[in-house]
Amino acid sequence: MSTDSYTSRPVLRPLIERFGFPHLIAMTLVVVAATILLGVAAKATGSGLACEANWPQCDAGPFNLLPANIPSFYEWFHRFVAMFAGFAIIGSAIAAMRLPNIDKRVAALVVAGMILTPIQVVLGRETVTQYTMDILALHFWTAVLIFVLFTVATVLVWAPRLTSKHVSAALTLGAVSVPFHVALSPLVIGDITSYRPSVQMAQYGVTLALLAAVIVATMVGRRHFESNRLTALLSGTSVLALLTIFFGRRAVMTFNPALDYIYVAVAALLLVVFIVGIRLVRRTASRSSGAL
Repeated sequence: MSTDSYTSRPVLRPLIERFGFPHLIAMTLVVVAATILLGVAAKATGSGLACEANWPQCDAGPFNLLPANIPSFYEWFHRFVAMFAGFAIIGSAIAAMRLPNIDKRVAALVVAGMILTPIQVVLGRETVTQYTMDILALHFWTAVLIFVLFTVATVLVWAPRLTSKHVSAALTLGAVSVPFHVALSPLVIGDITSYRPSVQMAQYGVTLALLAAVIVATMVGRRHFESNRLTALLSGTSVLALLTIFFGRRAVMTFNPALDYIYVAVAALLLVVFIVGIRLVRRTASRSSGAL
């Protein structure tokens, strides 16, 4: 057989080399976000106590592995996707440690996410067997922390391809997210309709978009802009976004008018900071391009 016939055949490479680590970590981030939103859906529909409070089994099929009804299906599907998220997290961490060209900061972030994963699994079990508000809160914030770790790691991996235009786009996304976050909260939506599961999923989807927006804006902005004023403002969006999410969740979980007012005030301030940031980024970018 000729040499040409050998060279014409596709060369089999490891999946990670063919797929690419940047795409692997981005996919992991998406699966983590999906798991969080499905968890919100399970809680909102009251399905967290379905499956007859069994864990990890459910309430039907061989060895009680399958759901017996719609509420059980919501909880079962959440666990099913969470299992894949766990595999993706572990795979990303192993790849980050073994591949030679991965930034050590990225490896540290994904390994931290991998360490938090079994803790999150235990908290998930406790929400089924005990379902106290403290455990529910820990389960949520641990999931958010894992999401943040993988968002930061993803931005670090993709940083060479991200420009000042992505900073402006991230700030725009954040500015759009803030009004939706407030509008979908019980403070506003409660006067129009009930705080239904679909509304809750939409608000928490906006929450994740808001977190991703401030992380991208802050990290990429620091990379491309030397203005201390601008980088300080971008860092401020991260703090205000966390406060908005915290007080927004308190507005959902408790009835306290004082916290509601703080939530709206912090969200309004965050929106103003986003708008100012968009103007500063565009002005700084246009000056830089003009200087060139």
